[in-house]
Amino acid sequence: MESAPVKRKRGRPPKSQNAGYQDTRQALIRVGLAALTEKGYSYTGLDEILRQACVPKGSFYHYFENKEAFGKALIEAYGHYFAEKLERSLSDTSLRPLARIQAFVDDAKAGMQKFDYRRGCLIGNLGQEMAALPESFRDLLRETFLDWEARIARVLREAQQAGDMSGQMSPGSMAQFFWIGWEGAVLRAKLEKSSQPLDQFAEGFMALVRSS
Repeated sequence: MESAPVKRKRGRPPKSQNAGYQDTRQALIRVGLAALTEKGYSYTGLDEILRQACVPKGSFYHYFENKEAFGKALIEAYGHYFAEKLERSLSDTSLRPLARIQAFVDDAKAGMQKFDYRRGCLIGNLGQEMAALPESFRDLLRETFLDWEARIARVLREAQQAGDMSGQMSPGSMAQFFWIGWEGAVLRAKLEKSSQPLDQFAEGFMALVRSS
């Protein structure tokens, strides 16, 4: 991602401009998230993001210290967004525990279909690019995966208590396995432009956790 060749103007905007400042910063984050989930960090330029967000080129450094800080803000924003999306399914106590995980799968499938499989998972995308990314991204990406794993592990423990999951399996290990497999399925779904890899992984995962 190339940086805009302008000097950053130091200092915060006046308090009277705080609302507009936050609106513009959030607009940059929204556009950045859309771009990076589709094309990745290395192939997304700041000029493209600024143009789509309708932000003057010279204004970027009012909102982010540099492109690395912008990338870290995107990781944090996506992590929070996706955790909320995940919890909408995982916290639905009207469903049995494993059905909640399936509900997340179905919701994710609908999201990928909506954008014709052009967009994947920002965290997974950046993980694949890690060799070319700032080292400061590594811990943020790992922490995000750990958070998601903990949420799935919680539901798998409930499934175990309900007798829907083998008692011989570790919920923590199976949650880690879920995200390793899920990210691969998302990548394959983008490649194939089909939800079939997502369905195949989900079916295999459910069969595995139910086995005695």
